Amino acid sequence: MSKVKKKAKKRSAKKNKLGVKNSLVNNINARKRKGISRPKSKKTVARSSYKKLKSNWGKKKK
Repeated sequence: MSKVKKKAKKRSAKKNKLGVKNSLVNNINARKRKGISRPKSKKTVARSSYKKLKSNWGKKKK
């Protein structure tokens, strides 16, 4: 008898109604691409939150 290894199913990330992985940056960029982004006067992300997010771009979590 030979052992047959079963391939583990690769879980895909959950996608939202815009069709992208759930993250703030992905949502912003998806809305931008679709042409439904909000004007600055009706923004939903605080400037300070976005600045904090931007400072962590490119850094991996351990």
